Amino acid sequence: MDLHDLHDLREWLPHALGVAEQWGGRFGSYKTHDAHRVHPDAFAEAFGRFAKRMDDNYPFFHPRYAGQMVKPPHPAAVTGYLTAMLFNPNNHAAEGGPATTGMEREAVSELAAMFGLTECTGHLTTSGTMANLEALYVARELHPQRGVAYSDECHYTHERMCHVLGMRGHRIPTDGQGRIDLDALESTLRGGQIGTVVVTTGTTGLGAVDPVHEILPLARRYGVRVHVDAAYGGFYAILGRAGAADVDAAPWRAIAECDSVVVDPHKQGLQPYGCGAVLFPDPRAGRHFAHDSPYTYFTDADLHLGAISLECSRAGAAAAGLWLTLQLLPLTPDGFGRILAANRRAALRWADLLTASSELDLYQRPDLDIVTYFPLVADASLSSIDAASQRLLRDAMTAESDPVFLSVLRADADAFLRRHPHMAADAEAARVLRSVLIKPEAEHYLPTLHARVEEFSAGGRATA
Repeated sequence: MDLHDLHDLREWLPHALGVAEQWGGRFGSYKTHDAHRVHPDAFAEAFGRFAKRMDDNYPFFHPRYAGQMVKPPHPAAVTGYLTAMLFNPNNHAAEGGPATTGMEREAVSELAAMFGLTECTGHLTTSGTMANLEALYVARELHPQRGVAYSDECHYTHERMCHVLGMRGHRIPTDGQGRIDLDALESTLRGGQIGTVVVTTGTTGLGAVDPVHEILPLARRYGVRVHVDAAYGGFYAILGRAGAADVDAAPWRAIAECDSVVVDPHKQGLQPYGCGAVLFPDPRAGRHFAHDSPYTYFTDADLHLGAISLECSRAGAAAAGLWLTLQLLPLTPDGFGRILAANRRAALRWADLLTASSELDLYQRPDLDIVTYFPLVADASLSSIDAASQRLLRDAMTAESDPVFLSVLRADADAFLRRHPHMAADAEAARVLRSVLIKPEAEHYLPTLHARVEEFSAGGRATA
């Protein structure tokens, strides 16, 4: 991990133990039991084996890792999470985690404000998948006989959750930039079978941002709700709503008028895994989760978070980590926005370098911070591009010295030719390289990263 982060952790983590010890001392001494005690030597031996197992990881913290949307949590998130974890609160009910329930409400309010939402019902979840399930569950309750429309570039969770909920899903084709096709969407809406449209502000494949501002009036014309899946890209609302960092403001400002929003703080929000969020601008949405638990809700509270959620037990530590992080890095252009602006600058700069490269070509210009590209091949065929991309990925990730860690995206022939019509479509699809520049350090490391990827591309072509 980054040496600066390790320094912060060494300085901050003792505070976690101090808080727990001071709090625990308020309740008096008691006789402990040795049933769960282990000998120090036994722990040392087991931990040694554990540490060895942890060697089998990719360096998510390092900018040479430019593959999936993964990065370590901020030291503040780790410190807040660990501190609360020592108390082990459960945010299903206020009595399960009084302190962290309050933190969750405050953190959720800040997430809502990031999207321009004022009155809002929402809570943290264990994942974006669960958050989307809850949003589509409400969609089903409101329109039980209607289905859900989503683009063919959306996250697969929507198709899966429609199946779980017994709803019909309608796949809508995308345009040449990976955004939902408005003409195809309207054609589907005319049939009267759609109750909710899913728009994605940052698809997980390409990072494309659907035109929310154009979809919203179209959906309203047909009496259809709009759900925003902002799991990956949602924090870009900080820049988008402000019109900062050259981010188009229109889609982000329109989110405030939509019916539900999902965002994942464990992606761009610097949190450990297990931290998603679902937001409903209409507070009445909570009634769809109403239930009774005679042994759970026994103290007075304005709102038990479990009463507006499909989930039961949830780690209060997730709320604590997010709350503490937001105290230090507020959701403003000058706070969290600095991180996102650096990521975006790196992505746009790499797009320029790829366009000018003699070894690589840009697949699609990034909307946010996901960059897609492919090796140039002599015969300009999809089959050759696919093989070269796979070879580059393998060579880069398995290099004995100076490796780089990338990922691939499968693009079908039609999608590829819309972007690069001169290619020979001799295959149904081709893999391209995909890099998520989710760490601001990528801005400094980019020249090295680009040069190294070019080297692997050239080397692969020479040995092909």
